[in-house]
Amino acid sequence: MTAAKVSEPVEGPSDPEDTKIITLARSALARTQASQGACLRDTDGRTYAGAAIDLDHLNLSAVEVVVAMAVSSGAAGVEAVAVSGARPSDHSLAVIGDLSGKDVVVWVTDAAGTVEQRIDLG
Repeated sequence: MTAAKVSEPVEGPSDPEDTKIITLARSALARTQASQGACLRDTDGRTYAGAAIDLDHLNLSAVEVVVAMAVSSGAAGVEAVAVSGARPSDHSLAVIGDLSGKDVVVWVTDAAGTVEQRIDLG
């Protein structure tokens, strides 16, 4: 994947499947009171939602959690990711890039689900 491109101004998604992953990312965030929630949709349309983990011996961003879930479930690639709460780091964006995908979109929202940023990876 090439460098990320951030679009301004930000409009919400027109695809209902992207709206769905934003809702699932927000739900993961709210359910766990973590700093970040995320949801990934793979190239087969399956979704993986999770929250950041901050334990004494294990620290993962929500993005790292959902990428690990997708990979361990046999996902061949990624279509889109939604991140709610803390913004994804450059490292988290690179982790998404480790999965193949074409024109991958990362939706970044606040805890209320308002789209703050759209990042195009590809």
